[in-house]
Amino acid sequence: MKLSKNLAVFFLTFIVTTTLFAQSNITSFSFKKGEVLDILLLTTKPGTEKDFERYKKTIFPIGVKRTFQPLPGFGIKETIQGNIQPASFILGKWNDLKNREQFIAEIEGLVPDFHIQRRNNWSLFTLTYYEIPNDITFKIDRNKYNVVTSYWKKDTESFQKFTKLWSQKSVVNGGKNIIKLTNGKSVMGYYHNPDIVMVTQWDSQEAFDKFYKENLTMNHDGILHVNQFVLK
Repeated sequence: MKLSKNLAVFFLTFIVTTTLFAQSNITSFSFKKGEVLDILLLTTKPGTEKDFERYKKTIFPIGVKRTFQPLPGFGIKETIQGNIQPASFILGKWNDLKNREQFIAEIEGLVPDFHIQRRNNWSLFTLTYYEIPNDITFKIDRNKYNVVTSYWKKDTESFQKFTKLWSQKSVVNGGKNIIKLTNGKSVMGYYHNPDIVMVTQWDSQEAFDKFYKENLTMNHDGILHVNQFVLK
């Protein structure tokens, strides 16, 4: 009975956040120290409505039991740099690292076709999760030009110099740093674990493009890989 009530709250929350997302161009996110932020990069296969209904019935309840909370997500307008082109940027929250990782540890035993269900629904599914070190609140304004940039390091010292200069140049060119994430974790089969993820906000594409041209001329010796895309 308790799980049924929790599941009802889950779907009510999902409907409410989706409705608010449709009504407001500014979405606010708040995390307390020790909570966990999920970032999923997804591309949904066509004609998967029935498969997703089954996924919701068999897998979501276990996530709810382990404190999972859905958060508003974003479509992806275009990929600027990198070799993967996801269609959606999805966020989620867990109460703590223990619950998040317990879900990972137990889900295959509880739902033997868990990975098959995911493959049936999504042609791309990556997961990175972050334990939040301090209380934070951030907002993403759809009226702005929002860019998500991920970098993987080749050399620590060069990488640190590059990302510091990157942040400085973005601010000088009119960018606003919304959130910066490091020390993420990922899992086999869905592995995607950049050394840094930065969400930046720009007044216009033209403002970002000016920075982007300058960014490309920077010394990338410390960079192993990059993925960068624009949110809808």
